[in-house]
Amino acid sequence: MSERVWNFSAGPATMPLPVLEQARDELVALPGVGASVLEISHRSRAFEAIVDETEANLRDLLEIPPTHRVLFLQGGASLQFAMVPMNLLGDRAAQYVVTGSWSKKAVAEARHFGAADVVWDGAGDDYTSVPDLGGLSFDDSAAYVHVTSNETIGGVEFPAGFEGHVRGRAPLVCDASSDFLSRPLELSRFGAIYAGAQKNAGPAGLTIVVLDEALAARAADGIATILEYRTLIEHRSLYNTPPTFAVYVLMLVTRWLRDEIGGLDKMAERNEEKAALLYDAIDASDGFYRGHARPEARSRMNVTWRLPDEGLEETFVDQARAEGLVELKGHRSVGGIRASIYNAMPVEGVRALRTFMDGFAARHA
Repeated sequence: MSERVWNFSAGPATMPLPVLEQARDELVALPGVGASVLEISHRSRAFEAIVDETEANLRDLLEIPPTHRVLFLQGGASLQFAMVPMNLLGDRAAQYVVTGSWSKKAVAEARHFGAADVVWDGAGDDYTSVPDLGGLSFDDSAAYVHVTSNETIGGVEFPAGFEGHVRGRAPLVCDASSDFLSRPLELSRFGAIYAGAQKNAGPAGLTIVVLDEALAARAADGIATILEYRTLIEHRSLYNTPPTFAVYVLMLVTRWLRDEIGGLDKMAERNEEKAALLYDAIDASDGFYRGHARPEARSRMNVTWRLPDEGLEETFVDQARAEGLVELKGHRSVGGIRASIYNAMPVEGVRALRTFMDGFAARHA
């Protein structure tokens, strides 16, 4: 197949076409280097320049305060489920807000290293909502408070500005894997955020961690060296070989966000527009499409819904694929339909899906 389809995969996900084209054009030889980014040393001046620009771009886009360090790591967000408590828990308890499958996995992993209390769990409501963080009681003496800003499987997301509603003095830690760089965040409110790159920021294999250096300093001795934040900060993510190609692509993505999109405020506006197209189709279907998430908790990144029966869902996925709309099957644990519309999904792709949804409902309702 030579023509690109509209790819609604939850991750690895659609990449910005200009980024793919530039990476293709520079793959054999980086300008001024004469070798591929796949070949150069991670300790070369050329790669140091890539790391420097990527961090600078992230600091500019997210307005990262000088107290916070930026790390480019491996292992995915799943490794951070362990590294966060390994480094930050100590002899205190952490507090977790569980809004879906990924935050549930995070708290289970934390319990391998110490006490992790669940202060809110949406399981009883089938993970269709998120709590009002301002209404929850957090312990000031907790090692940290952990939230997951967006849950890809259920399609629920904390609203913009959620970080300002967490009360108390415990550091806020956030798994932002699936909505990283999709909207502004007040980074000074976070002790740490982490994100796998393969949704909004680049290819699989890279994890971005932004954390307060003072928080990283609390780690106890005895942690495996390569899993200690202090080590990784000291070596600027170069203690061992980082995922060099993925960091290079992240650099291109941050340029795209800055120069072509116009920053995270503009990106957030575009993401709101895309999500509204699909939620409007769900709401206008007279119950033919049934959204999973409650309206106030709807994700802008992962739109999830059901049809009247599973057979019709299979027909929907098959007919959509024939129209060049792919990767719409819901997660295997919940079924249904899921359209992941991350930053790089153009509005035109979402409009094509909306048109298909309207036509499918007219034929089968």
